[in-house]
Amino acid sequence: MRIVVPGRVETHILSGMTERMHFEHNIVGGDFTRAGYASSQVKKALKTLDVDMAIIKRTVVATYEAEVNVVAHACNGMMIVDIDGSTIQVVIQDEGPGIEDVEQAMVEGFSTASSEVREMGFGAGMGLSNMKKNADSLHIESEPGKGTKVEILMALDGREEVRSKK
Repeated sequence: MRIVVPGRVETHILSGMTERMHFEHNIVGGDFTRAGYASSQVKKALKTLDVDMAIIKRTVVATYEAEVNVVAHACNGMMIVDIDGSTIQVVIQDEGPGIEDVEQAMVEGFSTASSEVREMGFGAGMGLSNMKKNADSLHIESEPGKGTKVEILMALDGREEVRSKK
């Protein structure tokens, strides 16, 4: 059976058990009124699946930080989330300026946010480091002038060996 829920969430159910959930959300650059919406939808989906609250919190922190980075820095982006019985896989791809030096951008407090973004309370330079702290696995690819792709992996069983923070 296939259930499609408004907001581009698809759930595939087999014998009453959720087998897989797929979620896609467009993120509009500069639209701070909707910043966090995609992350809140992920949170709702994880609660529906009865995922452990500690995993939900870490996932929401990591996805929120990635989402806000798209809003603050890019023209637009997409968050794609796939949930199966063992993992949560999140890919956030944007069309933005890219990150010149990912290693430097991972340093707490380093920010390239505009003064307007900082005046709104965003851009404190904690986004990437918060993603790293909360994700079991974090991979960032960025090409200056083209955009950034962030991949976040969370283990649903809480396995620490999945944590491969760079």
